[in-house]
Amino acid sequence: MNVGPVNTVSEVAQDRIAWVRLSSVTLPLATPISDAKVFTGRQKPMTEVALLFAEISTEQGYEGIGFSYSKRAGGPGQFAHAKEIAGELIGEDPSDIGRIWTKLVWAGASVGRSGLATQAVAAFDIALWDLKARRAGLPLAKLLGAHRDSVRCYNTSGGFLHTPIEQVLDNATASLASGIGGIKLKVGHPDGKHDLARLTAVREHIGDDVPLMVDANQQWDRPAAQRMGRAMEEFGLVWIEEPLDAYDAAGHAALAASLDTPVATGEMLASVAEHVELIRHGAADVVQPDAPRIGGITQFLKLAALAEHHQLQLAPHFAMEIHLHLAAAYPIEPWVEHFDWLEPLFDQRLETRDGRMLVPSRPGLGITLSDRARAWTVAAHEAGSRP
Repeated sequence: MNVGPVNTVSEVAQDRIAWVRLSSVTLPLATPISDAKVFTGRQKPMTEVALLFAEISTEQGYEGIGFSYSKRAGGPGQFAHAKEIAGELIGEDPSDIGRIWTKLVWAGASVGRSGLATQAVAAFDIALWDLKARRAGLPLAKLLGAHRDSVRCYNTSGGFLHTPIEQVLDNATASLASGIGGIKLKVGHPDGKHDLARLTAVREHIGDDVPLMVDANQQWDRPAAQRMGRAMEEFGLVWIEEPLDAYDAAGHAALAASLDTPVATGEMLASVAEHVELIRHGAADVVQPDAPRIGGITQFLKLAALAEHHQLQLAPHFAMEIHLHLAAAYPIEPWVEHFDWLEPLFDQRLETRDGRMLVPSRPGLGITLSDRARAWTVAAHEAGSRP
């Protein structure tokens, strides 16, 4: 049997990373944003989001883009760390994503393998996955092995605590009319009666059949979470999100065991290892990893495999431009979070229809940076030479 030529290497296999550009972008928010952390005095209203973009080009002309982000603080730190290690990519084979991730982490090993350091690495990692999918001519979801071409989606950005309830109801109507499938309401106000009144108004407005979630942003202690969780059982919620401190795995596990309503958490964890502890305790019915926060797509895929093994639901946090593809490749029917905040940064828009977000047919993540993103760039750095 003729098996063809041997010991040959394609041009793609010989390709190398030639150029990396980093951009620190400050995205202004139209309205200061307040959740429960503001009402409890732990944070100030959010007025902007800091993003770290990584653009990568190879000798053969293939390109990829990825990003990480930070809210309220940390953006300049992410950019500074990424700037220090960017040169480590030059000359590397862009296909060796796992090995490159390890190399970048070891380049900054003294600052650890979670948090700001790996969030900086995440921008590079996501760009490499985007590049690989673009080179294959496939949407990232298809490259990973999609289980579906669309994902259930819910809106968060219309239900923050600073928003008057009349506007929350109007926002919910608009979201559902645009093809979004569910609504998430922020709770965790110091006065629990305030939360219940808003929740009652939203449920009555959208009806019993529309999926509804709440998010306390870690602002309840264990007794309050138990009390509020019981009070909210009657609303038929899809989940109660972050009822307790993100690292209180034992408390989340006890709460999840005592309530009929599923418990969701994980968005604030900054590594796979931290999620492992959460899963080991049985602390969540729904895991909510954030690829930029835990180190990128390479790490997300490890966590997704573990979550599937434990038959957990998946609802990635924020960054729908990335997480839509990852959720589409998760075997158990997931959710993806619709946030319109980042839309001005990109030339493309994601489509929602019949309660679901559609995976775009464009190669890779299917995004390119807009002129406004370029205008909002506050710092930039390049390594290597662009082909």
